[in-house]
Amino acid sequence: MRQERVHVFAGNAFAASNAQGDMEVDPRAPVGLWSFDTRFLSRWVLTVDGERLNVLSRDDISYFETRFFLVPGAASHYVDADVSVIRHRSLDDSFNERITILNHAAEPAEFVVRMDIDADFADTSEIRSPRPRRTTANASFADGALRLRYERERFSRETVICTTAPGHIDEGGITYRISIPPHGQWVTDLHVDMRIRGEGGADVRTSLKSHGQRVGHDMRQDLREWLDRAPRLVAERDTLADVYEDALTDLAALRYVPLSDVGRVPVGGLPWAMALYGRDAIVTCLQTLPFTPELAPATLRLLAIAQGGQLDDYHDEEPGKILGELRYGESAGFGEEPTALYYGAADTTPLFVVLLDEYERWSGDVALVRELRHPARMALDWIDEYGDLTGDGYLRYQRRNPRNGLVNQTWRNSPDAIVHRDGRMPGFPRSTCELQGYAYDAKVRGARLAREFWGDPEYADRLEREAAALKERFNRDFWLPQRGHYALALEPDGTPVETLTSGIGHLLWSGIVPEERSAQVAAHLLSPELFTGWGVRTLAEGQLPYNPVGAHVGAVWPSDNSLIAAGLRRYDHDDEAARIAAGVFEVAEMLTGSVPEVIAGYPRGVTSYPVQLPMAGRPQSWAAGALLMLLGTVLGLRPCGDNLLVSPAVPEGFGRLELLDIPGRWGHTDANGRDHSARSRERHSRER
Repeated sequence: MRQERVHVFAGNAFAASNAQGDMEVDPRAPVGLWSFDTRFLSRWVLTVDGERLNVLSRDDISYFETRFFLVPGAASHYVDADVSVIRHRSLDDSFNERITILNHAAEPAEFVVRMDIDADFADTSEIRSPRPRRTTANASFADGALRLRYERERFSRETVICTTAPGHIDEGGITYRISIPPHGQWVTDLHVDMRIRGEGGADVRTSLKSHGQRVGHDMRQDLREWLDRAPRLVAERDTLADVYEDALTDLAALRYVPLSDVGRVPVGGLPWAMALYGRDAIVTCLQTLPFTPELAPATLRLLAIAQGGQLDDYHDEEPGKILGELRYGESAGFGEEPTALYYGAADTTPLFVVLLDEYERWSGDVALVRELRHPARMALDWIDEYGDLTGDGYLRYQRRNPRNGLVNQTWRNSPDAIVHRDGRMPGFPRSTCELQGYAYDAKVRGARLAREFWGDPEYADRLEREAAALKERFNRDFWLPQRGHYALALEPDGTPVETLTSGIGHLLWSGIVPEERSAQVAAHLLSPELFTGWGVRTLAEGQLPYNPVGAHVGAVWPSDNSLIAAGLRRYDHDDEAARIAAGVFEVAEMLTGSVPEVIAGYPRGVTSYPVQLPMAGRPQSWAAGALLMLLGTVLGLRPCGDNLLVSPAVPEGFGRLELLDIPGRWGHTDANGRDHSARSRERHSRER
């Protein structure tokens, strides 16, 4: 049975425990206290008089703060305990737990309170693929603090734990022998510092006060300001407003400051992806431009700084290529995994250009477009110089690192994701359909940037010619007239991989589909083979590889569906877009809280409830962003010069929607719409 996990998190740090608040190593999941891909606590177990605690209730105050209400021993139907325990846990760049022991008896009581503590300093990658450690951690205690330290050559990590109440510190934890008066209480704070470089500095106990200030005021104030900056949603259907605020809160929680001074950027999400993923970050920024545009410039700058500059087979790096993944753990630092700077993604590079252009359309930030001219041109050059591996004009991929590089280097990156209808695997290098759409879109947008901001009309003309040629070639080679949809990919010799997948929706989003074919594409996307009622499957039912619980061969991803719905609206298939948006929002409403990264692809009529998958991250930045993009899609938000165009196509049952104070180059403006029963299709722009 899957055990409940309780998380507090902030940026790329998180603590994962069981329902009682205890943290113990689980070989199947990243349990413990983590930051920058390292586990700083692998054991954190509280006992009272040698007994484990049982949970009465939990109060999840915020994403960075929770409280556990517990009693010692086995819980019964009627709990008449003489003692109860409150664990108040919070996290920012350090971890704090306030333990309160309450004596409910009319007599004084004595207890032995013990916190078992250990840190194995495991790397995130070790959870899924255990490997022998090169060295071990050591423990020391002095000056009222327990220090757990791990060193390997230049790599150093340290966990420092201090307590505000007197206790006996040993190598395995802290023991308190306490006496509590009748109806009294005993309190201690346990404060944990996570030291990335083993740096010295101030007494760790002084950081306890600053932690309390950050959690008690700064982080709460930061969240309030984040929510206040976002447009305000007024919805006739109350649950939509709740889903909207949950999505914004998830995005706030999943921002982190990398070891580079560019501002906060989105991490992938809990629990496996608490790091920068180029694709996830770019898509999240694209999804959230009408809502939280501040994510985009920091992300663009960081990806530009880390842009590939050399040929490096181990890291799949090439000049101009945009980063796929950035990790800080031990295996990355010593090159045991290529993830310190890993470039094994063929889509991040064109999407970088797409984001830069789309950000300017919303923000009018010409200065950033000019600042990033060189990285953008390098990215555009990469598409043809390094992405066209067979010389046929298509963007393809084949890993340079055959040992532990990613086999599939698109968002469908599981090994079985790119497959023929009959289960055969295509050869390499692979050319998937959505990559061509992204490349086409990047060239079209790059031409606009070159002509309007870089003062290079000749380069713009060249990009436009290349885009037009790619569109013509693509629609000749990828279109399957006998099936009425586009191929998933081409083999190296040009043979189509005829599998029907959700990738055809990304083609609508990119604009590479001719108008006359869009209706056939839309019909496939909303067919029973692809559309479950909750969303569009990654791979259509009725094909041999189909598996409703397979991540990229039948499951449903909100992020995927957000791009599909936007593509459908681009081609005026409003009803189809509304059906997809309604399905994904109903998933969020039924599950409550954070929307999962992926759900099973069972037909809605079979399950009547969205089935979560054990490998699904929750929360995830691009899953939260999907809800915002879908909201913007049904309202028909589109920048046009210094105006915002609004063309609502609201799903039936949503009632009236108003989105107030939408930020952009126009200042702030509003959008409103009603559902199908009484909606207006008239486009208008209204300045406040």
